[in-house]
Amino acid sequence: MPTNYRNLLKLIAVGVKGPQPCTEKDYYFEYTECDSSGSRWRVAIPQRGLGSCTGLPEPVRGTECTFSCEAGEFLEMSAQECTQCAAGTYSLGSGIRFDDWETIPTGFSSLAAHLDNDLRGDDSLTCNSSSWIPQGNYLESNRDECTVSLVYTVHLKKQGSVSFSYQYPDSNLLFQFFIQNDQCQEMDQPADKKWLQLTGQGEWATHTVKLKSGTNILYWRTAGILMGTKIVKPVLLKNVLIEGVAYASECFPCKPGTFSPSPGSSICQPCPRDTHSGHGASSCTPCNTTTHYAPEGSGACKARPPCSKKDYFQVHTPCDSEGRTQVMYRWVEPHICLVDVAGAETLPPSGDHEPCPPCNPGFYNNDTATCSPCPPGTFSDGVKECESCPAGTEPIVGYQFKWWNVLPSNMKTSCFNVGNSKCDSMKGWEVAGDHIHSGAGGSDNDYLILNLHVPGFKPPTSVTGGAGKEFGRIIFEFEMECSADCELYFMMDVNRKSTNVLESWQGRKDRRSYTHIMNKNASVSYTWAFQRTNLPSDVRQKLSDVVRIYSVTVSNTLDGVSSECRTCAVLAQPSGSQCVPCPPGHYIHEHTSQCTECPPNTRLSSHSTQGTEPCQPCGPASKSNKEHSQCYSDCIFSYSENNVSLQFDYSSLGSTGTLMNGPSFTSKGTKYYHLFNISLCGEGRRAVCTDNATGQPSADYEKESGEPTNTVDALICQSTVIPSSGRGFHTAFSSQSISLADNFLGATVALNLDGVQARPDLFPPTNNKVPDVNFYYRSLEPTSSCDSGRTVVVTLRCNPDRSTKGEFTVPSQCPAGTCDGCTFHFLWESLGACAHCTARDYHQIEGACKGGLQDMLYVWTEPKRCVGGVSLPEKMTLPCESIDVLIKMGAMIGVVTAALLVFLTCYFWKKNKRLEFKYSKLVMSSNKECELPGADSCAVMEGEENDGEMEEEVVYSKKTSLIRKLKAIARRGNRDEYENVQLNSSQSNGLVWG
Repeated sequence: MPTNYRNLLKLIAVGVKGPQPCTEKDYYFEYTECDSSGSRWRVAIPQRGLGSCTGLPEPVRGTECTFSCEAGEFLEMSAQECTQCAAGTYSLGSGIRFDDWETIPTGFSSLAAHLDNDLRGDDSLTCNSSSWIPQGNYLESNRDECTVSLVYTVHLKKQGSVSFSYQYPDSNLLFQFFIQNDQCQEMDQPADKKWLQLTGQGEWATHTVKLKSGTNILYWRTAGILMGTKIVKPVLLKNVLIEGVAYASECFPCKPGTFSPSPGSSICQPCPRDTHSGHGASSCTPCNTTTHYAPEGSGACKARPPCSKKDYFQVHTPCDSEGRTQVMYRWVEPHICLVDVAGAETLPPSGDHEPCPPCNPGFYNNDTATCSPCPPGTFSDGVKECESCPAGTEPIVGYQFKWWNVLPSNMKTSCFNVGNSKCDSMKGWEVAGDHIHSGAGGSDNDYLILNLHVPGFKPPTSVTGGAGKEFGRIIFEFEMECSADCELYFMMDVNRKSTNVLESWQGRKDRRSYTHIMNKNASVSYTWAFQRTNLPSDVRQKLSDVVRIYSVTVSNTLDGVSSECRTCAVLAQPSGSQCVPCPPGHYIHEHTSQCTECPPNTRLSSHSTQGTEPCQPCGPASKSNKEHSQCYSDCIFSYSENNVSLQFDYSSLGSTGTLMNGPSFTSKGTKYYHLFNISLCGEGRRAVCTDNATGQPSADYEKESGEPTNTVDALICQSTVIPSSGRGFHTAFSSQSISLADNFLGATVALNLDGVQARPDLFPPTNNKVPDVNFYYRSLEPTSSCDSGRTVVVTLRCNPDRSTKGEFTVPSQCPAGTCDGCTFHFLWESLGACAHCTARDYHQIEGACKGGLQDMLYVWTEPKRCVGGVSLPEKMTLPCESIDVLIKMGAMIGVVTAALLVFLTCYFWKKNKRLEFKYSKLVMSSNKECELPGADSCAVMEGEENDGEMEEEVVYSKKTSLIRKLKAIARRGNRDEYENVQLNSSQSNGLVWG
């Protein structure tokens, strides 16, 4: 025996102040852990604490570690043998079941903390009141933003499993289930096992996970995301079953309303109607049916109340051979109310016979007082006989229920209770001629269920838009009369896999219509669930909470009938009694009635009808795909203005971009972000947003099973992201994914395209000469606040300081990306958004002339605002003249110029002297006789100049230069050529030069 257990028992044996001998009620047996040899010991553990009694049994060797008991047995520790459970109890043998939730069972604990681990301790105190709450038949989770974990630890001797039933109707409450080992390490689980799938309101789902041998710590964890004022619906949990334990140390007593009649039972049976039982019952006790009643599985008899108007309902009898019906009243079954007491209502008498309402459109009266569907290819308004559709038309098939004499064959009704499986087989809805209304039910927890099953939809041969997105739609008209907080849920179950709440209404509602479009061809079940006012029973009986549905219309169903015919639309050509669909990207020509393909770069118009333009051009910088159903960008955009041409290539940005803005905070401080995925060009580059908080399967799973997932595939989509928290969920998760843009309208520098307005004032201005390019998108699916759908503008701005991938921003005054909820604006700054480089984007630099050679360099003009395009020219080396040769040539030219100037100076100076001498001689000759020469005298005779020059040379120069000598020789040689001419003069004695 291990020493530590012996010491423990010695301490236990030491009493304090009057120890008493131990009895069997003072202690219980437990096994020690198995040692390396596979052995263990049985030891006695005091019930009331250490030292409360003396004489505990000595430890003894226990059973082998591989020992186990069968179902219906437990291990009797005194004898260490498997023993049958007594009557009124049960055992699963190697399993544990928890199905009684009057209190939280032993071993379970509820731990609360705030989702955001950034909060201080004072803020986390607000979660102290948050907990899982026992409600008798189930546990109910918290409804606030606190993270609440339901924890249970189990030791398995072999591999096993855990399964439980849950109800999870609200995606605003996050719900996950995970497992840790004894080292607090989380075990690997796929996402669809960790995150629980949503269920319909009032619908229970079962979740099963395998467990490994050893210690397993089970966590059920919830946390709310309260971004509005709507109350969150809680998660409900029941029927927890754990398999893989070695044995049960005791049998579990049957819970109230159940019994086990014989020993060795593995389950407890529910008590029959009008009987009851308490804890651990081996039989059920009958009620006094005169004054009391009890539904199946009841723990107590209830007093029969006086009958009220809620205890009977109105029905119409089937039409008789004369086509007449009668209004009758029947008691709600089981009939539990008392009639013969004071204040009790009596059953009203039946009404008179009245004409039956006509058949519903698409049906006809076949003279048997019943309505039969029209044969394929024919139609009827419900009054006339069925007729064939004219040539060139096809029947409009579907369901059109507006008369409610009997419940249609593809509809069913029931009553569902959260605690019980059914409301005692009551009818949830009743037909009433021109409408169908909710029934009586049994209690305020009842959900009155009306279900419509649609096996599938026909291919959308004539659906407007040409993209094949709408396979059908359901439209119903209803009104609600509620005294307080009753609620109507409208849900959809696709392929019997998952149920989602499409819409809900609370309180009183006037008569109105609701429409839902089906975008997937699948088997669908539509469900209406009505829950009445939650008030005390004595007040409730005086109230009348009811919902009435007047008409239900479902279009384009596989098994539908026709009430009218229509001309073949732009996507189908007539062929007999139906329209044959055109190939993708084709429409029916208005004149030829033949399938005609849309021209290039156009797409089928979403507003195409017969006689109108079926194809519309794609927007700027966009093209159509092969099927002409959508326009997309090839990521090439050209811009020309003022003789400047720019070309942009956004292929580097064509893949999906991501923007996470925030954080934002809910009313209680929970942090969340908006995550946007943006596909700029569209074709082949779709953006995907996935919810990982509801356990929805992957896209591959959807392809195989046909079950839709919470994955949004669009050009631009948005998800709400909750960050990971040390005290909350271990990983970040996203939810509430929506599509913001499905169609690409075009790209342009203009601020408006197809009615979508860009807002450059929302972003910081830029002095960039490269224009911003706006990409425009639209989603045609309307929302409650956007009747025409959402629109998106992505502004591309060249920013050389950013990387090629760039950076997204949203308007500072609209941190959610939108200011009105309908138009979203994004700014994408990137180097990849710059235009292609051209020769205008670089310039030339001349290098120095060295050794007769000169380099020519090319550099980009800064700041560089272009990418791609032309490259810089290579460096060139050109011959050039050296600076020394130029200097020499300049010096020579200067010398020659100076010499020439000196020569000219001397020449003109000499010329001036010569003129001065002539003038002096003329003056001297005229003054010899104090008179001037006669008029016929020339003052200087021929040859005189030469003599004068000679004389001048004598007067002014005593030395004869070489030039003068040459001139004199030349003159003497020419002197004989001149003649002396006698000039007549008035004076005969005048001087004559010879």
